Amino acid sequence: MLVTDTRVATSDLPLAEFREHLRLGTGFSETDLQDSVLEGYLRASIAAIQARTGKILLSQDFTWTLLAWPGSDCVLFPVAPSVEILSLAARSADGSAQAYDPALFRVVPDTHRPQLRAQALSFPNVPSDATIEIKFRCGFGPSWQETPADLAQAVLLLAAHYYEFRHETALGEGCMPFGVTALLQAYKPLRVSLDSTS
Repeated sequence: MLVTDTRVATSDLPLAEFREHLRLGTGFSETDLQDSVLEGYLRASIAAIQARTGKILLSQDFTWTLLAWPGSDCVLFPVAPSVEILSLAARSADGSAQAYDPALFRVVPDTHRPQLRAQALSFPNVPSDATIEIKFRCGFGPSWQETPADLAQAVLLLAAHYYEFRHETALGEGCMPFGVTALLQAYKPLRVSLDSTS
């Protein structure tokens, strides 16, 4: 289970870039109300692109709960690209927690699936009634300028699509414009199969 612990601040969103993209300028009335509308579409666009690619655009903190270590010495993170471990603990059913020193672990960078590895031969033992709670920070960086240009453009294109078709209920099934899908292609996680027909 992956839970987002922090919300991207409004000041970190590319509202000015989005207004420029829509050619709204700065002279329209009810600026504050308009900004809140644009913010909603930007957040929806960012969320959709992160879900499609598994890449976190602006740095956020997460709590990831595992029922057990999936392997003896390696765990694949569910999101990318850059991961910083904040804390690790085994949490028992009674609510008590046993913290682990982050120095016992290391993160192996990867474009699509960063890895958590044990510094020793295997991960530490966890009580049978406990879950593993990993708190980490992930994202391209804290500022929008650190987001890759093609992903930033995809966000603006998709947010503009949501804005332009905001009254079209037929779009509720989650269609995505071709220009956006083309920009996201390089960031989609690779799927490897032993089936030669797939």
